[in-house]
Amino acid sequence: MRNFFFVLCLFNTLFLIAQIDDSKQSANVAKASISQYRIITLERDTTFVDTSLTIKKEYEYNYLRRDIFGLMPFANEGQTYTTLQYGLNKTSSFPEFGYTAKQFNYLLPNQIKYYSVATPFTELYFKTVMEQGQSLDAFITINTSERFNFSLAYKGLRSLGKYINQLSSTGNFRFTSSYSTKNKRYYSNFHFTSQDMLNGENGGLTNPENFESNDVAYKERARLGVYFKDAKSKLIGKRLFLDHNFRINTTKGANNAYLTHQINFESKYFEFNQPTIATTVTSSTGAETTFNRFGGAFASGNINDQVRYNRMYNKVGAIYENTTLGKFQFFLDDFRYNYFYNSVLFLTAQTIPNAINDKINTFGGQYEYNKNKWSGTFLYSSAITNQSLFDFSANLKYKYNEKNSLSFEYQNSNKLPNHIYNLHQSSYINYNWYNNFNNEKCNTIKVEANTQWANATLQLNTLNDYLYFSNDDIANLQLVTPKQYNKTINYLSLKISKEIKFRKFALDNTLLYQKVDQKDNILNVPQVVLRNTLYYSNDFFKKAMFLQTGITFNYFTKFYANDYNPILGEFFIQNQKQIGAFPNFDLFVNARIQRTRIYLKAEHFNSAMSGNTFYSSPNNPYHDFMIRFGLVWNFFQ
Repeated sequence: MRNFFFVLCLFNTLFLIAQIDDSKQSANVAKASISQYRIITLERDTTFVDTSLTIKKEYEYNYLRRDIFGLMPFANEGQTYTTLQYGLNKTSSFPEFGYTAKQFNYLLPNQIKYYSVATPFTELYFKTVMEQGQSLDAFITINTSERFNFSLAYKGLRSLGKYINQLSSTGNFRFTSSYSTKNKRYYSNFHFTSQDMLNGENGGLTNPENFESNDVAYKERARLGVYFKDAKSKLIGKRLFLDHNFRINTTKGANNAYLTHQINFESKYFEFNQPTIATTVTSSTGAETTFNRFGGAFASGNINDQVRYNRMYNKVGAIYENTTLGKFQFFLDDFRYNYFYNSVLFLTAQTIPNAINDKINTFGGQYEYNKNKWSGTFLYSSAITNQSLFDFSANLKYKYNEKNSLSFEYQNSNKLPNHIYNLHQSSYINYNWYNNFNNEKCNTIKVEANTQWANATLQLNTLNDYLYFSNDDIANLQLVTPKQYNKTINYLSLKISKEIKFRKFALDNTLLYQKVDQKDNILNVPQVVLRNTLYYSNDFFKKAMFLQTGITFNYFTKFYANDYNPILGEFFIQNQKQIGAFPNFDLFVNARIQRTRIYLKAEHFNSAMSGNTFYSSPNNPYHDFMIRFGLVWNFFQ
């Protein structure tokens, strides 16, 4: 009830503030159209600031600030996600750091946006969390002149969570700047990011049967036993990035020549800390068993595994542009990395080095065409040093009209393994290895049709030498090690979405079907993933407020989901427990008052009615019913 009155007061207060704010801003906004508030990607794609309230905005109102269809969040905000849809991200041929389960919220270079605004623009995002904390994303961008823009942003989160040792504390700082000369010959985009993710790592439930029972004693989730009460992990990353180009000819014409350069310097640090390594499990009969969940260790306590990584990437190129033929680019890449621990580790069977580092040079070309209804990009790159890697991709799009388009994508990549597969050191004996895995090979075909009747995406993947983690123990231990699959995996997915509208009502539907052809259960995904939203939209109070309210149904079929390992910050395959086949209903009431969007949601409100079978991973439950609220507030000054 206290939360209800708080929300009611919040709605009333924001309504009054928005009315005052609108009267102050009307003069400035009248002078500048919304098309003068531009958002620009690294690939120079441009959109505009959008303050409307749509069902898409509802899907994007979450910690990641994007639609998370195909991802299943863990119980606490700021934790990791179980991947329900394979192939959400494109692969790169270069080796990466690893620890991928920790990096869903880690912003990559192509996820940073640049801006050009007529007047200062501010956005404030706020959302309540599960327990003792809040989530905030504050952003401001200013053009000091028509040719120079900068932005500052910080996303911070703190949430204690409902279970023992489940704290999330994260921060993402971003600074961007864009500049062009008066004659438009030189353009540059620069950004700096500093990102950190701290998580309590409880290792999941020791007795899932207590969670699944109807015992009222365990309705207080902090009473459920977990494997670790003081373990935690931390990921820190910093990046300096500059992308700029210079037109050689003084005046832009039918034929143009450019020089381009991109530099990316990035450092990352991962730490797993565990003061108490022994786990005590109490059975239903009261008997206690004490053991080390991750096997034998070199230390009896205070484990503090640390690894560091830095990379320097330079790309220089030349572009010839013809208004009829398109753009022809040739480039050279220089990629250098250093992945390292503090010391060499001498084991009985193997010596584990303290570092792997290398220098990779590639040569490539890219062709871009954009004329009339056709657009396309074709790219090829290959190593000219002694590494065996290459990447070929083709993207072709035909836009028939504003409502109908067809696109085709193809990628053939030969990727070097992420560093964590080849080298890892830990105070746990089983978590030390030094490997020399083959490159992963992947062929991807993707066809997407966006029409006035429905949207459909068909994707086909062929994987060879696929790298993964698995558990070498089938009892209570997690002895996780990397492995390479020497057979072919074929993956198919079909995603169909359609929104049906009738007067003030709408039904938004998304269906994903997946099929994997493989000899062994290595790549595991649910066969069907569903999301259906029935909602009502209307204006109220003489159009002073736009309201949108509805119910969302989420569902995925049972499958052997990957489990999470906190030492590695990675997921590993398992075939002991299936999760899924539980309905998840969310009820939401959203409102737009001037340029403020207000969100109120009853999340997973059917949890008490469907039984305690809802899991995010085999050992980690999804959260119970809770009410959360927040807002996104835009200012045009």
